Amino acid sequence: MVKKGLEPIIHHDTEILILGSLPGEESLRQQRYYANKGNDFWKLTGDSIGEELDKKEYPEKLRILKEHKIGLWDIFREAERKGSGDSEIRYEVINDFSMLKVIAPNIRKILFNGKTRAGKYEYLLQEKGYDTAVLPSSSGANRQNRIERGKIWKQQLQC
Repeated sequence: MVKKGLEPIIHHDTEILILGSLPGEESLRQQRYYANKGNDFWKLTGDSIGEELDKKEYPEKLRILKEHKIGLWDIFREAERKGSGDSEIRYEVINDFSMLKVIAPNIRKILFNGKTRAGKYEYLLQEKGYDTAVLPSSSGANRQNRIERGKIWKQQLQC
């Protein structure tokens, strides 16, 4: 089944852009980034910027991200996938990142949420002149080294 991604949450003053791969089933259903309560994205991001994002309503989460100059998007515009797992992604179509310099000229760093797909596409953004890094996945399945994961997120999200 073909799944289409969400619209980017990017503002003119965005400095850090976090890229997932493609929203999971719950996020697509709700049309909200990281809507699955089993995903640690909002906790990791909140801990990194000193906000309790995981306890806030979605519009407030987005307002706080904007305040911290953080944007959200995904690598893929659409892909075939059964369920929500990145390993099930097939026939992916990447988003058009060429427009980033126009809509968000202040982006200084692009972070990939997880390495499953990042390695294959990270070079495309590096070729466009962006500093990139791969964060340990915020997936609930990636909790074996919570302390180290949290440290890396905090280090990379410092504005």
